[in-house]
Amino acid sequence: MAVKAITLLGSTGSIGTQTLDIVASHPDQFRIVGLAAGRNIVLLADQIRQFKPEIVAIADPTQIPDLKAAIAGVVPQPILVSGEAGIVEVAAYGDSQSVVTGIVGCAGLLPTIAAIKAGKDIALANKETLIAGGPVVLPLVEAHGVKLLPADSEHSAIFQCLQGVPEGGLRRIILTASGGAFRDWPVEKLSQVTVADALKHPNWSMGRKITVDSATLMNKGLEVIEAHYLFGADYDHIDIVIHPQSIIHSLIEVQDTSVLAQLGWPDMRLPLLYALSWPERIATNWEPLDLVKSGDLTFRAPNHEKYPCMGLAYAAGRAGGCLPAVLNAANEQAVALFLDEKITFLDIPRVIEKACDRFVSQNTSTPSLDDILHADRWARQAVLEASQTSTATIVALSN
Repeated sequence: MAVKAITLLGSTGSIGTQTLDIVASHPDQFRIVGLAAGRNIVLLADQIRQFKPEIVAIADPTQIPDLKAAIAGVVPQPILVSGEAGIVEVAAYGDSQSVVTGIVGCAGLLPTIAAIKAGKDIALANKETLIAGGPVVLPLVEAHGVKLLPADSEHSAIFQCLQGVPEGGLRRIILTASGGAFRDWPVEKLSQVTVADALKHPNWSMGRKITVDSATLMNKGLEVIEAHYLFGADYDHIDIVIHPQSIIHSLIEVQDTSVLAQLGWPDMRLPLLYALSWPERIATNWEPLDLVKSGDLTFRAPNHEKYPCMGLAYAAGRAGGCLPAVLNAANEQAVALFLDEKITFLDIPRVIEKACDRFVSQNTSTPSLDDILHADRWARQAVLEASQTSTATIVALSN
């Protein structure tokens, strides 16, 4: 395998740092062309010194002088750009063959589209891009002949299980969920949830937003929509099962009822590596799975009363059009409000449902990119408005 040129969007986040661990461990396989980051100048400067990218974007233009000062000794100096336009420029830049989309939320949509139009394969670690923009992104992928490779654990597991399955052979997708921070809490106790409680994921070390999504199980609902777009499965043939150990990362059932699963320790590097190296398999020195050490593997059905976000996601996915974009944006805004302690944990699904219900009358079945971006902005404002209503009123409006 020749050295593959990689661009990384979201380099200072969890996905970004783990991707760079892979690159650092396999310098004969990968090199970095471009980096795009948020506001962590210290870490970004360290990454620039180590990986010598040709171009770098930072979200806040006012931080460019500080970044220049931090990398003054780097030779050669990278091109420095900033803001949304700068991130889009990095995504489309140069000879990179694969772009890892590790930017959280719908902010990854425009850079991903730019990378596709530039003919670059996508290692998709940003599920929201496809959830919100699937009706636009998938036709672009086909038109430009690029590959869209899942880089999150569940969809990578499905993708790996599908290797060698003939067309039409897939019968059902089974997404596994850890159950998040509250999988063992009674429903009655959820009214007492604090931000600190929601951020205590039992299995994974992830960013704050995705950790809250795991606690509400919205992450799994969003993954249902993503699986629909990635693999063409009908919503009636995509199931969710709680698997607390997070050893089986997802399963497929084929037409003869055989079930195939992908197993491994909870480690995001494995799906990232596979997305970057596919169809090759690169040897690593990571700890191999020991089934005896992993112990019992257990499963249970998700509690719909505890996880109402799951049902909201199925409903939005089935409605199609811009509704998944509304759901996604409403969730992002609601989680941000919760993390800022402006709404309660139980308010998250309430304000999301209110936004989706309000949008139904203006939904369109074949949205354009402008329609999707409008829906995204609209949903965020709708959640802000709903959050200003008392919890009691929100409950009344939701019933």
